[in-house]
Amino acid sequence: MTNPISDPLVENVISEEVTNAPVTLEATPDGVATVTLNRPHRRNAFDAPTILALTEIFETLQGAEGVRVVFLRGSGGSFSAGADLDWMRMAADWSEDDNRDDAMALAHMLKALDIIPMLTVALVEGSAFGGGVGLVAACDMAIATQDARFAFSEVKLGLTPATISPYVVRAVGARAATGLFATGSVFGADKALALGLVSEVVADAAALDAVKARLSSDIMACAPGAMTDAKQLVRDVAGREIDRALMDETARRIARARVSEEGKEGVAAFLGKRKPAWDGRA
Repeated sequence: MTNPISDPLVENVISEEVTNAPVTLEATPDGVATVTLNRPHRRNAFDAPTILALTEIFETLQGAEGVRVVFLRGSGGSFSAGADLDWMRMAADWSEDDNRDDAMALAHMLKALDIIPMLTVALVEGSAFGGGVGLVAACDMAIATQDARFAFSEVKLGLTPATISPYVVRAVGARAATGLFATGSVFGADKALALGLVSEVVADAAALDAVKARLSSDIMACAPGAMTDAKQLVRDVAGREIDRALMDETARRIARARVSEEGKEGVAAFLGKRKPAWDGRA
């Protein structure tokens, strides 16, 4: 396993990992974290231990100093097939209250991913169904291979994609989500790109790794604090009326950035034709 950055939170998670852990975390010294769903024999489907492991890792990453970007992917050529069949069989015998508690565990996991302050990127190959698509939608960006397939198949089981719906609707819009949710149809990477569910489509797994390397390098040129602020900026202005209050707020934000340590260093580096202090690229 790659030696993690020197953050005790990340080190604790990695030190506890075993080969058959349902989720693994790796982090490089320059701050590239990779979370991998590690149940290839089940096409990385969710069960309760997997959801708990994802939640713990996402919560750890929220406070991990030095992490610049978080990638999320599945092992064995598949992203995630959604709910594990054995888990679904057990849930069928639970009470409504028990099922609500179980669904809240999934909701907390997705929220823990959503509020990670660093840029989050899903790397999708193979199947991304049900809750797996929820993970994709909860990330800031997603890159998919040409053969990736997506579906919200819950209605075919008499269910609805309720818990993941806020993230999917945010990603693709209400009208598109309605059609996808109500039909349960399988769709490919090109349609996912057109809908805004993914940001880029590449040829295969090798190309996916190349994009990961490219994005990691690009992110090293960006100020860590500014990246976090930029991510939050989008959340704060999306859907708001462009009125005086919003104009004042955005003006205050850029003014604060200009006088910040990062802002001063970035401008000085640009004017001095040198790399800023945070840029560790060769």
